Amino acid sequence: MIRLEGVHKAYGGTHAALADVDLEIGRGEVFGIIGRSGAGKSTLVRLLNGLERPSAGRVLVDGIDVAVLGPPQLRSLRRRVGMIFQNFGLLSSRTVADNVALPLRIAGASASEIAAKVPALLERVGLAEHGDKYPAQLSGGQKQRVGIARALTTDPDILLCDEATSALDPETTRSVLALIADLNRELGLTIVLITHEMEVVRQVCDRVLVLHSGRVVETGSVADVFLHPQAAETRALIDEDGEHEAPIGFDGPIVRLTLHGQSVLDPVLTRIARETGTDFIILDGRIGRLKHGSFGRLTLGLLGGDTAAAIAALRNHGAVE
Repeated sequence: MIRLEGVHKAYGGTHAALADVDLEIGRGEVFGIIGRSGAGKSTLVRLLNGLERPSAGRVLVDGIDVAVLGPPQLRSLRRRVGMIFQNFGLLSSRTVADNVALPLRIAGASASEIAAKVPALLERVGLAEHGDKYPAQLSGGQKQRVGIARALTTDPDILLCDEATSALDPETTRSVLALIADLNRELGLTIVLITHEMEVVRQVCDRVLVLHSGRVVETGSVADVFLHPQAAETRALIDEDGEHEAPIGFDGPIVRLTLHGQSVLDPVLTRIARETGTDFIILDGRIGRLKHGSFGRLTLGLLGGDTAAAIAALRNHGAVE
């Protein structure tokens, strides 16, 4: 659905916001693009809807080269690419219903079409009772749902989410992400999530690309990238998200065990402790969920028994570092 080929974007002569970026996003996929501030994430998403043009390379959306489109063709493309923003982008002087209807009015939709479509969209995003309110009367999560409804007015094939949950608290973030996942499943939308939050990627994305200083440093399935990171920048982002080294003070062997899928539910440590006579101390760890299955990351201290046999047994159940 989306393909970038050797994309380079420079501002002010030599500064490259993006350099040699290649990526492919499949139709109906939820694709995450993650990186720190200044990594080039927002520049990349602006290339996808033609708000920016690449300095070199090609940006293809459903086989169409975005960079060569004239204004009429760009307007047509943007009707197929909905977008939601970190700051919601709502007009404070308009009601919720009017904010949702705005793209339809700009596109010249009839009053009857607007009257039929806006309530249906508000119903879909869980705001059926809020159409007559103004943005100041809404919570942050409700404002973002208005933004999502507005992005859906043109029946897009692609939904671009630029830091769409960064201004929300964790509970509201989860509810908004659940809505985005429902839209992907029910409407078959191709969704691109731009974020610096690893938790967002873990919850809803199928694959992820990691950007650092405008370059792709890692890409792959969420499970592979999150559980077995190869790039230093990816490991740093994971560590910042709550994965830490073991506390100082333990003198014995220390291993990090990574589990994925059904193995998370197996009584691995109990069984190996019984078989090898080795006791395990959990020094650090986390059990959680990815979009496709559960995961566990445990930092273990080993005491007594046959520690070599215990480590070998752990490797049979998961990745060991």
